Amino acid sequence: MKKRIIVGVMMVCMLALAGCGQSGTSADSNTPGNAEEQQTVEVLESAETENTGNSDTTALDAQTPTEDTLVVYFSRTGEQYNVGVIDKGNTAIVADMIAEQTGADKFEILPQEDDYPYTYDELTDVAKKELNENARPAYAGDVPDLSQYSTIFIGAPVWWGDWPMIMYTFFEENAEGLSGKTLIPFSTHAGSGLSGFDRKLSSACPDSTVGTGLAIAGTDAQKHKDSVRQSVNDWLSGLGY
Repeated sequence: MKKRIIVGVMMVCMLALAGCGQSGTSADSNTPGNAEEQQTVEVLESAETENTGNSDTTALDAQTPTEDTLVVYFSRTGEQYNVGVIDKGNTAIVADMIAEQTGADKFEILPQEDDYPYTYDELTDVAKKELNENARPAYAGDVPDLSQYSTIFIGAPVWWGDWPMIMYTFFEENAEGLSGKTLIPFSTHAGSGLSGFDRKLSSACPDSTVGTGLAIAGTDAQKHKDSVRQSVNDWLSGLGY
């Protein structure tokens, strides 16, 4: 009788142990429910990591890398070739587009004594006289602190195949401030294109790096602003802006 009781007790213990073993197995991640939970956690962690990465990238993209950029330009209003009388100079129009696209500061070179004629033919005569005399007309106002800029866009209308002489005044008086900078020329013209602005800028500022320039016809600046803006944007994109 005792043997039967002992055997019965042993069988009960064995069944209990077997039950405990099955309960332990159901607690690991091999069951479908736990596997799904684990997969969900992994997906969420992955998404969180991706979102964090995207957030960082967006923040970097949102930064403006052009806070140290300046646009210097000389421009004229009045009677212009093939466009009539204008209220805003051709070069000023392009300078504004560059500044808008890059977020750059601007400095307009204005004659200290503006004796330039209003009519086109008379203006060309004065421009030629200045060129022949290698004149250095004075400009008004204080130039911004050039030490805070690494890139400077410099633009002007083409006068007799060259920079207007007032631009050489700027180059020479600011030689130290322009040294070591990246200078990028742009011109407005009546058919002569960039007219060697880049080469002449390199000669005038030998300690600077001169980038690829842009030439815009004056008639386009006045009459075809959308296409000019596209040209400016494409050019700036090629320069990394």
